[in-house]
Amino acid sequence: MKLNRTAETVLRKRYLLKDDEGNVIETPEEMCWRVARAIAKAEENYGNNAEEWAEKFFKLLWEQKFMPNSPTLMNAGTELNQLSACFVIPVEDSIDGIFKALWDMAKVQKSGGGTGFSFSRLRPKGDIVKSTMGVASGPVSFMKIFDAATEQIKQGGRRRGANMGVLNVHHPDIEEFIKAKWEEGVLRNFNISVAATDAFMEALKKDDDYDLINPRTGEVVRRVPARKIFNLIVEGAWRNGEPGMIFIDTINRFNPTPHVGQIEATNPCGEQPLLPYESCNLGSINLAKFVKDGEIDWDGLREVVWIAVRFLDDVIDVNSYPIPEIEQMTKANRKIGLGVMGWADMLFLLNIPYDSDEAIQLAEKVMKFIQEESHRASQQLAEERGVFPNWKGSVWEKKGIKMRNATTTTIAPTGTISIIAGCSSGIEPIFALAYKRTNILDGEEFFEINEIFEEVLRRRGLYTDELIEKVAEKGSIQEIEEIPEDIRRVFKCALDISPEWHVRMQAAFQKYTDNAVSKTINMPNSATRKDVEKAFLLAYELGCKGITVYRDGSREEQVLRIKKAEEEKKEAKPRPPAKYIEPRPRPRITTGRTIETRTGCGSLYVTINEDEYGIAEVFVQLGKSGGCAASQTEAMGRLLSVALRSWIDPEVLIRQLKNIRCPSPGFDNGEVITSCADGVAKVLEKHLKGEYKKIKFEVEGIKPLTAFTGEAEEREEPRTKQIGGVCPECGNVLEYGEGCATCRFCGFTRCG
Repeated sequence: MKLNRTAETVLRKRYLLKDDEGNVIETPEEMCWRVARAIAKAEENYGNNAEEWAEKFFKLLWEQKFMPNSPTLMNAGTELNQLSACFVIPVEDSIDGIFKALWDMAKVQKSGGGTGFSFSRLRPKGDIVKSTMGVASGPVSFMKIFDAATEQIKQGGRRRGANMGVLNVHHPDIEEFIKAKWEEGVLRNFNISVAATDAFMEALKKDDDYDLINPRTGEVVRRVPARKIFNLIVEGAWRNGEPGMIFIDTINRFNPTPHVGQIEATNPCGEQPLLPYESCNLGSINLAKFVKDGEIDWDGLREVVWIAVRFLDDVIDVNSYPIPEIEQMTKANRKIGLGVMGWADMLFLLNIPYDSDEAIQLAEKVMKFIQEESHRASQQLAEERGVFPNWKGSVWEKKGIKMRNATTTTIAPTGTISIIAGCSSGIEPIFALAYKRTNILDGEEFFEINEIFEEVLRRRGLYTDELIEKVAEKGSIQEIEEIPEDIRRVFKCALDISPEWHVRMQAAFQKYTDNAVSKTINMPNSATRKDVEKAFLLAYELGCKGITVYRDGSREEQVLRIKKAEEEKKEAKPRPPAKYIEPRPRPRITTGRTIETRTGCGSLYVTINEDEYGIAEVFVQLGKSGGCAASQTEAMGRLLSVALRSWIDPEVLIRQLKNIRCPSPGFDNGEVITSCADGVAKVLEKHLKGEYKKIKFEVEGIKPLTAFTGEAEEREEPRTKQIGGVCPECGNVLEYGEGCATCRFCGFTRCG
């Protein structure tokens, strides 16, 4: 295995086995053997030599040509042995049904899986509840319960909780659902998507009204303009990337087992539409390994496809399932999802620009080849082992084709497994050609460069440390004139590529993918709502099964790197006081001001009041939050107030609060706010420096939180290209891609 510094970090942090004290007790080679032998055990069920197949599986992993999804790498051959990445759990319209789904979710997430839900069956807000003669609170209120539960679950010890929440566009509560994440920090453990039907899209094209239907009664409750709802979806996506859209009728047109049921939801990143209680086992081929002397090695690719299909089918047999219903449905359909990673690297090696017709044509050719070969491999397995149990009545039976697996291909997120494989993620373009990284263990800063780009620079005699530092600062090379135009044309980053090419690339892969494609349509900060609208409509027109957009900098002010914090001065040895200090009384009249700062949990309002001696009190309020968050910020303010009136040096208090971290950092005018406590500290610090006294009280630069009116918009001047937010675990760069946010240094991901 060729492992760079980052891959070694990710393996040690997330994948290699540890003892009870957290010490790593496994090498990468041992991990590959553990996984290969555990999966090959299934071969014994069919009279085959398990060790022989273990050697073939090991070779795929060790040579970094194929990687299964993270739960398989983490759990295969362990006591947990839960190997699936994605699940869909039904939510029925009753208290029993809702809390059964909550219980099932807890079991799945504890075992390391991500969960998707359709809340479309729940009766709308205000509808009657006959058992109590009360009124229903609606889907969004119950989603918040699921979100709170996920917050408390640490998946398998190594994976975060992640959910997809889907609501059908015909549900009466669709407006509340669309706006649910307009305030940052709400439903933080959910991605949300609107399930758009053909009827809705047709009404949108005709600028017509469409029906909102009560799922409890099946009756039309009112008609609303499709354009109004679509504009709200566009507004939310433009603001912070949510909601996405899934084209539910397109999905069901390709449902291989319609006799079993209709698909209503997907897994957290949207690439795996699933029936209730289905799970799917995913794996990805590293395309960069199949370019030799400027040509694609089709024979080598074919061999890996066939072995990978067998590997993923074996996973179904050796898997330990979190609940019986999931085992039953998964084994009945035996869905697998073989996908790709390293696509951007393959294009680099072939000297083909990502945003070109040549790249689109090659995408279709490569994925068609993989799909056809995976189908042939599944047909061969069907001859050896039998068809999947729900084959009779399926689309495959109608075609007269015996298949072992209802589906074989998926383009899934490959955030951490692509790091291990040493390649670009999924079918995304790269996000930067060079990074300035910070080592999470010792704080050392170093550069990380795309290997293919580096090799081209060295071959052309262009490589210098100064140039690489410049590339790392900019992220992109498009404005670096000392790099020749032909290199700049090929080595483009995500934000150098127009949204239309992003969508067309997704559609090219979707054309030959059984399930769906996880991809983010990256847009510059200057993109307008009209740009978002065009991307959504183009995705539907080209046959995509869903779409996620992300406008750079819309979720928070982003930074490329974090500077080292200055070392705190050593304090003199304290002397105990002769007696406890009594705080001075609070004066009856104080003067002060309230400052708003942005945190990962939303807007934080800090009120600082002074008396004749200095700061007398601090009030801290988190915008629109309740429960623990509100009580904790109130407590912080009270304790600060008592300390300040007890003559504690404010600088000491600031040092105690500054840089405290929480899982969701925020950004305020380009400054990292690592937690609410850190936000309060930085407000106090600026107050003491007199920075707020310079502010003129004018209403300017404030954008109202209103829906898009449809009027023409002027484009803002483009900002410096940025990449992503700050990773809450290591402080390096987060990338928004594959429908998720991932740190390609430590492997942190917001999507499980």
